[in-house]
Formats: sequence, C-alpha cells, structure tokens
Amino acid sequence: MSKPTDVDSYIVNADKEARPTLEELREIIKSTVPEAEEGISYNVPFYTFHGTHVGFTAFKNHATFGIGADALRSEDRKMLEEKGYKTGKETIQIKYGQAVPTTEITQLLEAKVEEARKAQ
Repeated sequence: MSKPTDVDSYIVNADKEARPTLEELREIIKSTVPEAEEGISYNVPFYTFHGTHVGFTAFKNHATFGIGADALRSEDRKMLEEKGYKTGKETIQIKYGQAVPTTEITQLLEAKVEEARKAQ
C-alpha cells in the first residue's frame, strides 16, 4: 500500500476484501463522534476528539480497530471474544467477511467520548 494522504486514499488503496470493513468502521466513528477530526497518523486513519483518539488499520486477513486500553476493559474484551472477535489490550480484530460489531463499537466510542469530556 502506498503512503496515504487521507482516509479516502487509505481505503481505496487497501485490499478489495478490506474496504467494506474499513468503510463501515469509518462510518461508525463519524456517526458516533461527528466532531472527531479525521486524518492520517503513522500511515493509518486516526480520529481525534476531546483530547483522545481512535483509529483503524488494514491487515492481510483482518482490520484492527484501536480504541485504547482506557475504553476497552476486560469485560468488554471477554464479551467480544465470546462473539468471535480477537482482542488485544487496546484493539479489536475483525476478520474480513465477519460482521463488524457495530453496537459494541458504538457503545465503546460513546463511553470514550463521555470520559474524555469529563477529563477536560
């Protein structure tokens, strides 16, 4: 993948299998946090808002949504893993062809926004 200049170019240059998942993650973020500033950081899509950020990355067989350890608690990871998603301390892996956990990501984003607003 060539070095992206914006999120559109990142998605367009991603593998064909990745694009629907990336587009859905982008839409979830933009609809849940409309004030988020969209950009590229470390060559991947990043969204900043209220002093915090989230982002996503395309890999060969999955996309990773990064939300931060402050928002992805152990009970969230357990619930997502029970639904078939692999998680890390700060991330959720979504295999291509696997449904994006829209409700769960939306709830995590809403909680992250609320915490970020309180911290300001």
